[in-house]
Amino acid sequence: MGPSGSGKTTLMNIIGCLDHASKGTYILDGVDIAQLNDSQMSNVRLNKIGFVFQNFQLLVKENALENVALPLIYAGVSREERLARAKEALAQVGLKERMTFLPSQLSGGQKQRVAIARAMINHPKILLADEPTGALDQTLGSRSWSSFRSSMMKV
Repeated sequence: MGPSGSGKTTLMNIIGCLDHASKGTYILDGVDIAQLNDSQMSNVRLNKIGFVFQNFQLLVKENALENVALPLIYAGVSREERLARAKEALAQVGLKERMTFLPSQLSGGQKQRVAIARAMINHPKILLADEPTGALDQTLGSRSWSSFRSSMMKV
């Protein structure tokens, strides 16, 4: 947390292996991140890090269920298991009735909850969130944080 322009997003991108630090060393699980190639960095992001982006980053032509299941495709999970896990994740964030909706059919808060469910789907060791509850009312924001905690306990 911090004021606008204080570097929160930049730090999140470095920790999340999206950007490289201009100085210093970043060691994650005993590995110097700067020494990894693109494929290895992708593997770290897939298996260890969940992201909730401020602007959602949802695929506009995919429904909520497909957006949440996307990381599981890259993880090699079967279609049946992907869909079951994505349904469960959407139910956890209160979107059980909106699974087939495209992003254009969802409110800002609903899009944010889809992004939260997607970030939690692989049970990441690190969950990075850039203003994850900014588009949510107080009740939904509280529920989302509960989902974060619940997801992290399963790891």
